[in-house]
Amino acid sequence: MLAAAVETEPGEEPLLPLTLESQRLWPDFARELAEATGISCEYRDEGTLVVALNRDDAESLRHSFDFQKGLGLDLEWLNAAEARRLEPHLRPGIAAAVLSRNDHQVENRALARALIAACRAAGVQIHEHCAVTEVALQGGKVGGVETAAGREAADVVVLAAGAWSREVGGIPTAFRPPVRPIKGQMLAVQMDQAAPLLRHVVWLPNGGYLVPRDDGRLIVGGTVEERGFDTAITAGGLFTLIEAAWRAVPTIEELPIAETWVGFRPGSRDDAPMLGPSGVDGLVVATGHHRNGILLTPVSAAVVSQYILSGQLPEMARPFDPQRFAKPRPTRMAEAAK
Repeated sequence: MLAAAVETEPGEEPLLPLTLESQRLWPDFARELAEATGISCEYRDEGTLVVALNRDDAESLRHSFDFQKGLGLDLEWLNAAEARRLEPHLRPGIAAAVLSRNDHQVENRALARALIAACRAAGVQIHEHCAVTEVALQGGKVGGVETAAGREAADVVVLAAGAWSREVGGIPTAFRPPVRPIKGQMLAVQMDQAAPLLRHVVWLPNGGYLVPRDDGRLIVGGTVEERGFDTAITAGGLFTLIEAAWRAVPTIEELPIAETWVGFRPGSRDDAPMLGPSGVDGLVVATGHHRNGILLTPVSAAVVSQYILSGQLPEMARPFDPQRFAKPRPTRMAEAAK
């Protein structure tokens, strides 16, 4: 989901310029990938609906709507009839909805395939199923990486291992990015591809969402759990997802379950991304994107590339310098007080 508008919450205002810029970049980014590889990442621009099922939901939604409109975001308040004209399978009697025409979606699995193909076409060597065991340092500077197949020399290494970024060895403890895995259970049901249940991405009052795909799957997500790298699919997790989806779109109960899975969002200490220098010469960080990893893909690539080539972070990325988490060095006065 490319949802820079409807996902913006109070306290995330510094992130908004970055998400909006990435959202602006997405149409050309998707087109260039398709032209370079022949692989579509299924960019869809129908927009996103956020639904309120009852009066309490509507009051909460109105609060979010007023906050987001106050940031200059392009949103429309819909009554129940207007929302059901857009999505007839929404439950009769819903209270209200918000439409964001600029919040779109892509198929993340197709995106990964397209990126791999584009990299290979550009001459990038990709080593799959070959774990990086540690970053190799020489005199405090990056010299490459150690992998299961041996050492790969490099004078710049980009640490972009998602929720596993802190697990890579060789990095001094003080410079390891403070990333933790945030578990998400998800499932997909299979719609009639010729007559899909939904066309828009639909956000639910509990923070869940429904995402229709071109192949007829309807993604139902996602739990938010602080359980480390726990891969278990639980009855409670699936019940939470299915109940929330059924309350908004009752006919979902007739659809077969196509797939269930678990993912791990990379969460930083302040749940904002880390883009730029690590504090180790030659080690650049690109992780901690939490739920915005796909949305921020184009701008993350641009920011990291610019930093590697120029040594400077763009203005909009400076609040997300990974070194914001570094412990401040004690002043001379503090040392003297000891």
